This record gives sequence, structure tokens and C-alpha cells, in this order.
Amino acid sequence: MQTPTETYIASIKSDFRSGKATEHTYRPALEKFMESLGHGIKASNDPKHIECGAPDFIIEKGHIPLGYVETKDVGSDLNKVEKSDQIQRYQKALHNLILTDYLEFRWYKNGKLERKVRVAEITKDGRLTEVNPYGNNLEQLFRDFYITEAPTVTSPKELANRLASVTHFIREQIIAALNSGDPDLQKSLEGRYNAFKELLLPAIKPEEFADLYAQAMTYGLFAAKLSAPEETRFTLAGAYQFLFGNKFLRRLFSDVSEELDEIDIIRPYLQDIVSLLNRADFASILADFGRRTRTEDPVVHFYETFLAAYDPKLRESRGVYYTPEPVVQFIVRAVDDLLKTRFDKPWGLADPSVKVLDPATGTGTFLYYVIQKVHDEMIERGQAGFWLEKSKELINRIFGFELLIAPYVVSHLKLGLELKNLGAPLEGRDERLQVYLTNSLEEGITKAEQLTGLGSYIAEESNEAARVKKRNDIMVVLGNPPYSANSDNSGKWITNLVKNSYYPHDEIKEQNPKLLLDDYVKFIRFGEWRISNTHGGILAFITNHAYIENPTFREMRKHLLSSFNRIYILNLHGNSKTGEKAPNGRRDINVFDIQQGVSIIIAIKDPNDSDGKQHKPCDIKYASLWGDRENKYSILSQTALSEIDWVDSDPKPPFFIFSPKDFTYESDYKAGWKLTDFMPENSTGIKTHRDHFAIDFEYNSLKYRIADFRNLRNDDIVIRQRYDLLDTRDWKLHESRIRLNKLKEWQVNIRNILYRPFDVRYIFNHSDVVELSRSNNMKNMVYPNLALLGMRRIRTADYSHFFVADKLVGKDAVSIQDACYIFPLYLYTTPNETLGTLFHTSEIIKKPNFSLAFINEFAGHINLRFVMDGQGDLKTTFGPEDVFYYAYAVFHSPTYRTRYAEFLKIDFPRLPLTSDKALFATLVALGKQLVDFHLLKTPKVDEFITTYPVTGNNIVEKVAFSSGNVWINTTQYFGGIPEEVWNFKVGGYQVCEKWLKDRKGRVLSGEEIHHYQRVVVALRETIRLMKEVDEVIPGWPIL
Repeated sequence: MQTPTETYIASIKSDFRSGKATEHTYRPALEKFMESLGHGIKASNDPKHIECGAPDFIIEKGHIPLGYVETKDVGSDLNKVEKSDQIQRYQKALHNLILTDYLEFRWYKNGKLERKVRVAEITKDGRLTEVNPYGNNLEQLFRDFYITEAPTVTSPKELANRLASVTHFIREQIIAALNSGDPDLQKSLEGRYNAFKELLLPAIKPEEFADLYAQAMTYGLFAAKLSAPEETRFTLAGAYQFLFGNKFLRRLFSDVSEELDEIDIIRPYLQDIVSLLNRADFASILADFGRRTRTEDPVVHFYETFLAAYDPKLRESRGVYYTPEPVVQFIVRAVDDLLKTRFDKPWGLADPSVKVLDPATGTGTFLYYVIQKVHDEMIERGQAGFWLEKSKELINRIFGFELLIAPYVVSHLKLGLELKNLGAPLEGRDERLQVYLTNSLEEGITKAEQLTGLGSYIAEESNEAARVKKRNDIMVVLGNPPYSANSDNSGKWITNLVKNSYYPHDEIKEQNPKLLLDDYVKFIRFGEWRISNTHGGILAFITNHAYIENPTFREMRKHLLSSFNRIYILNLHGNSKTGEKAPNGRRDINVFDIQQGVSIIIAIKDPNDSDGKQHKPCDIKYASLWGDRENKYSILSQTALSEIDWVDSDPKPPFFIFSPKDFTYESDYKAGWKLTDFMPENSTGIKTHRDHFAIDFEYNSLKYRIADFRNLRNDDIVIRQRYDLLDTRDWKLHESRIRLNKLKEWQVNIRNILYRPFDVRYIFNHSDVVELSRSNNMKNMVYPNLALLGMRRIRTADYSHFFVADKLVGKDAVSIQDACYIFPLYLYTTPNETLGTLFHTSEIIKKPNFSLAFINEFAGHINLRFVMDGQGDLKTTFGPEDVFYYAYAVFHSPTYRTRYAEFLKIDFPRLPLTSDKALFATLVALGKQLVDFHLLKTPKVDEFITTYPVTGNNIVEKVAFSSGNVWINTTQYFGGIPEEVWNFKVGGYQVCEKWLKDRKGRVLSGEEIHHYQRVVVALRETIRLMKEVDEVIPGWPIL
């Protein structure tokens, strides 16, 4: 009688001899062999599952997966296969895996090679010959493979990594199933996807749903396991019974247990998670978290660890960052204090009439501390015996809304465990935690009742949340709403709330109102609306801090002032995007691991203030926390709201800035002419949305790239990948290529562009490559011209954001943080533009870009007649270029920049007009010199003050300044550069450093080496001329 191995090899040899065998031909023999080695063993080989990226065989016993087998064709190089992305992915996700070419078997246990056995090999003459005729080794390998259990996990990082790998695998299976078009594979998964799409996230894509659902499954099982009694047998089918306090989750997992056959494509991996959780030492894991994180919240830190392992980019894009406990504690304590001192609630948050809502609950941290605060209040008042009854009342008056299902699951787990730890477990209660899976920013409208399955559960959640939204007794709205300028929350209800209340309706031209549609702004508006409906209460958020000063938010600030009686702003700063530094010059660190600066807002609406009829003026209390993170945490942890050193702020129209400002010189500053008023034609610079493709250092390189792009013999996919090009709302690669292919004289669109200060490059300035070409304004720069570059606002401490151009200009020419505005001196009208009008002309018309009122006023001040072109004699006449040079000189006055610093940060600069004809002429001359140096159009820039003494490869490797030398690599440097020149900034750029760093990895040409030394001269002369401007102005304001 043959052994199982002998039978297997005989079958393989027979198939092999046929000469027609494929990888699939051998599978029945392997399946029979594997099933013969153990009672009840089932080797499942579903082609549809394989198409979705699953291993070829799932080995199960009683619907419990024991391991996985991946097959390759006979004779495949397993050393090579082993290194493939597919096998690497399997090894990470599947703890028990065999890889085989039917002749050799490699067993991987927990991602590592445990054992390998070869039973046959192919000889040189193409025959199969046995290596191990008795097969004992192979049969033992499989028997050991069958009894291998999931590894015991004792550390949170190891558990997070293992769960993340399996979850990632589940996500891929769901994506493949949804995209397969096969109804047998899609089954209930598609129904679940449609339920999410229709009721929660209308714009959700299959891959995003797959991600959400995979995480929900994993974290739901994790939550159920944590909540299950230790002695209870934990299974996939029975997991739902341990999800206390959440009817929605119980139903979701109850459905899963009832539909295991319908979700067969992911069932084995869910079973793997159950096996992994059953083998995890949770006592050690949770204890380890307590040691590692200095926190009492291991659940959420585990979630962050899981996300970091699962998909770090996803964590960042969703803004999933744990709110630091000192921040949460400060806000919760402040709310509690204000309820006691300002709302006549001596029990604070423990008062049964106080309803609390966190509309962006996330993982539940704020509600967690509300529960803890109420518990502490009961203990401090000697009411510990009343805590159980108080907790029942408490869970019916604290509410949370969360849109993403994974943090929703985490929040329920976290709050349930906290109540359990405080002696008030949820088991056996009819009550549920009032945290709902819903979109806070949708109107509170009930959903259809006739839905079934998951759709009915989500609808019921939404309907419960809608009832909360309609309540008129929510007194506290608190939390950490998401920040996302590219918001997906574009529903009419919240958008109209924001637009009707926060959009500016004044005479100031608003260039970028989309900032007002950032998610955090919508949540502030939601909170304001919620508190207004209650006719009194507290809004307490930590958010992006941009709204405090940014001019775009002026109407938002005005509206908040009209809605609340007192607003506390605690600016935590930490904005690395703008390079914020503490007043002592040291680094300022964010309380989060993000670049965007943040602040705490606590806004109070007095209960006797009925929507403005008796509204008292709102007072603003402002304070800043600077420095390192630990210092900020320490202050937030230990300081009460009343103990902060608050400064009164007096927001004034038209900007209503919340932070205190020194407006001492407001009257003389406002006497000047606003830049947009005296040079009315302007725009921001060119924005390509694809600089790496549309702009280049070299003409020929750019020309080749565009020629390649417009060559339709190249497939779209090839071009897209070659140049990393993505479609946007307003630009589609395919259509652009077709149009550009038809353009005959396409090369004329390659022009010079001022990309950064003193950094001129080439751009293909055509709408089929450049998304925002600003052609109405930039057409003026094709002809002889000058343009003043300036900013509407800045975010840095020092104002140096003026420059000049005589060519096209990029949006980031002066600063990467905010768009640069271009004010051309002359406006040109071509014959084509006048064609068909009463003013048609065959000549190009040129006129200065100055308002008539401005010219008339200035002419009256200096008693000179204005000429329409060039310069005047400055005795009887003055011209457009004289005005330009005068303005350029004034704007480069150090005193002007410091005296009017607060005004320059929030709006376009204003130009004071002198009545002193001699001073005017002097400043014109100085301004012209500055312009000539900045355009490198004076021969003086060739009078070098620097050296470049060492020969070498001229490659910019690492830029460093030391003792007057600017090193570009280990051997070569520019010598003789004054430190003040090295440190000199134009706008947001340190010119000498930025110019070289932008060329890192490039070989500097002789022309570039020459250019850099010319720039050094220009900057040294700029510093000299700026001092001279200050010296010739006798006093301020300019008279």
C-alpha cells in the first residue's frame, strides 16, 4: 500500500509526463495529499478567491483556518519567488504559510522559514526523479504545520503589527471582490458598501470603504475580546455578544456571524484575527502601554500604534492624532470651572442638567475625561456611594458624533472600559453610550425607515444623532475637530451656514475664500449654531490657529464676536510651516506631531443673552504658550483657566483680529494709498499644479519633455507614470495631450519665469500644462515692463516681502506660505483684443497701471505734471517709472517695515505720499538703484566681492556657511560672503541659501557660478541702499 507521499509523487509524475501540465494541473493531487494527513482537514482552492489575491489553498478544520499554501509551477525558482511582493505580503499577514512548486515545500512560521523539504527534482534530461521516496519528512512537515497555533503576543507593538498585516490583507480582498464584477464574490460586501455610500460618505470609493470596513472588523474583534470575560471562549460567531453599550456594533457583528458563508472571501482572515487575539497576553500588553506612554489611556495609544503599522500615510491624511491628555484635561477643567462660576452650576459637569456634545469624537478622549471629571467630583464631595446611579444618568447626557467607523469602535471600547474601571460597567444595561456613527456636519434629518440590513442600522444611528442635533439643551460643545482645507464635507446645510455667516461681504476683495471651508471652520460654525439654539453655553475646541489673524477669516471673527459674550484664545503656536519661534528666539514646538499651529478657543454665551437683543459686547481674552512641548504640557496640566495670564484684546474693524495688536500708527498708515487701490490691475502669480513638469532650469530639457508629452504615440499611462502627472478637477491629461498635439507653434510658450528671488527658470506657459496661467495679467509681462511683487498678508515676524520682476512670475516667487501678487507697471492691449470694438486699433496700446485718483493726488502733493510713459524730469514732470521707483524705495525702508509691521501682516501695504519734491527725487533715484540691482541690470553686479577658488566637480551636495565661506560640497566654496548677506531674506527665502539648496545634486555651470556671485553683490548693495533710504527720510510719517 502506498504512503500518501508516494501516491502524491506518482500523480505529479504522471501529470508532468503528459507535457501539457500547468500549475493548476497539479492542484488536485496536492489537495488530496493534504486532506489525507488529518481527520477533518479541508484544503479549499477557490479560483475566485485566488483572483482576489488570496493564497491558492486555505487549510481549515471545522471552518477554523490552520494555515495557507501558495503554489507555483513545477520547477519555479522558489528563491526568487520568496522575495516577490506577493510572498512578502503573505509572510507579514499570515502566520502559517507553505510555499511550494509541488516538488519543494517551504514552511514559514510567523514570517520566518521554519523548515523545507524536497521530494523530487527535475533532472537535466527533463525527467522527474524522487529525492525522498518514503516521504516521512514531508508528511511530518504538514502535520506540524496543521498543529501550529498563532503566536503568543506579549507586546503592544507586536500585536499591532500582526493585526495591521492581517487587516491590510482583508482590505485587499474586499477591494478585489468589489472590483471583480462577480456577484458571488461581492454578495453582502457590495450591500455594505452601498449602505456606507448612501448614508454616511457619498463620495466614498470602493478602496476607501474596504479600508474602513477592514479596520472596523479588526477593531471590533479587538474591542469584543477586551470586553469578554477571561474564562469565556471567544469566537468569530459569538464576538458580537461582548460589544456592550453599542447596539449598532452588536448588530454589525451579529450579521457577520450569521453571514459567514456570504463573506467567505474574508472569513478565514477574520478567524486568524480571533486566533491571534486568543493567544495575546492582554495583561502584559496593557501593562506595557502604561510603562511606555506615561498615560492612563492604553486603548487609544494602541490604535495609534496600529494605524502607524497599518498605513502611516492614512493616519496623516485623516488627521488621526491622539489629542494630548494635558490639552484635553485643560479644556475639560476649564469647562467645568466656567459652568460653576458663570452658569450657576455648582456641580459643574456633574450637574444633571448639563448636556455635553463632542461632534468630532474620534477615539473618545474628551468624553473619557468628562466621565472622569464627574467621577472625581462625586468622590471629592463624598458621594462615592451615589456614583453608580450618577453614571446611569451621565451616559444619557454626554453625546458624541463620529464619521469613521474604526475610531467610533475605539471610542465605545474606551468609554466602556473606563466606566467598568470606575465601577459602573455597561453589562446587562439597556442603556447605550450616546456616541453615534454619523456626519456631524449634515443637517439633522431622519433617514428612510424602509432600509434593510446594515443600511437600516446606519439609518437608525443617523436618526438617533439627528434627534440629538435637534435638541435645544446642549450646553457644552467640546473636542478636537479635524483640519482639512480640501474638505469632503461639502453638504449644502453646513456650507450655507458658513457662507451666510463667515464669508466676507465688505469692500475688501477676497482672493481665497476656500480657507473658510476648512473642516475646522465648519465645526466651529456647527458649535456656534448649536450653542445659539440652546440660548447659552460653552464652545471649547482645540483647532488650527489660522483664524485668529488671517484676513480671510475677518467675517468669521466678527460673527463669533456677535454670538458670544466672552472668548478665551490660548494660542499654543507650534507652526513649523511659518517657522514660528518663541519670543526668546528658541524653537517653538507643537503639542501635536503636525506642522500646523494650533490654539484653544473657549467661547461663552451667557444664558440671559437672547441672540443679540440684549447682547453685551464680547470681550476677548488672549494668551500664548511658547517653547518646548513638555513645558506646554506642564502648564496645561497644572494651570486653571483663571490662572492663565490673559491679555485683553480689542478687535477692530475691518479685520477684527483676535490677538492683541499695536496699532499706534494706524492713522498715519491709513493715510497712505493701498497698493491694490493705486495699482488696480493685479493677480497672484502663475500656479502650475505640476512645477516639476512645467518648469525647468534648462530650455532644452523642458522642450524635450513637452515634445514627449504631446507625442500621441506614447500611451497616456506611460506619460502619466514617466512624469508623475495626476488629473485634477480642471485638468485632464488625455484631453490636454490631444489639444497640445494640434498646436503647431507650441515652442513659443516656453518663456522665462521668476521662480524664486534671483532665480529665473523656464516655463511652458500654456493652459494645457499650466492650470492657473493668470494670462489676463501675465500677458503684460511679455512686453517691456516692470512688476512690483507684494503680499496681501504674511505669517512671519519680519516683513521683507517686496521684490521686482520684468518677466513672468510664479505664485511662490516671494514666499511658499502665501501667494505672491504681481502688480505690472504697464498694461498692454493688443490689436486682437480691440478687434470688433469701437476702439479697434492696429497698434499695441500701453498705459500705466495707476488709478486716476491716485495720480491726481500725488501730482498735487509734489506739484508735478504726470507723463504717461517712462520717467519725467522731476522738475516739472514725473512718470510711471518714477512712481514705481519711489514706491520701491519706501517699501525697502527698514523703518517703514518695523513701524507698520502689524498692518503689513494683515493686508496689502500702503504707500505714504510725500509733498517734498526733493525727497521724492532722492527716493526715486534710490529706488531705481534697488530695482537695477534686483534685476541684475547694472554693471556693478560684475564687481565681485567673492571668490570661487577651488576646482572640482561643481556638484551642490551640502550647503553650509562658515566664516564667510559658503560650501557647496566638501572641497568647493564661495568665499568672502558677508554674514549679513548670507542671512538676508527676500520674503520667506534666505536668498543665498535657497538658491543653492534648490540646485542640490546639480552640477553648477560656469554661468551659474557667475550668477551666484552677482547676486551676492546685489544683496550687499541692497543692504547699503536700504540704510540710505532710512537716512534720507527726515521723519515719520513721511510728509
